[in-house]
Amino acid sequence: MDVPKQNNNCVGKRVKKARLALKPRLSQDALSGKLAGRGVIIDRTGIAKLEAGSRYVSDFEVKALAISLRVTVSWLLGAEN
Repeated sequence: MDVPKQNNNCVGKRVKKARLALKPRLSQDALSGKLAGRGVIIDRTGIAKLEAGSRYVSDFEVKALAISLRVTVSWLLGAEN
């Protein structure tokens, strides 16, 4: 039985946007490394799934993503433009 694709997070598109907006651009693998330095383990495949909306994201991961991408948690959650 196929499971319908659903969006499992609201931050994925913004994670990708922020990652690509950094100068120089940050690869998914490099973001994974930055997160690991903060004690959050998400491999490159996990980052890709997160950006595609097919992976859940926990609150502590959102916080680490925001710090690593130099954006606010509010921005990642779509509360800011």
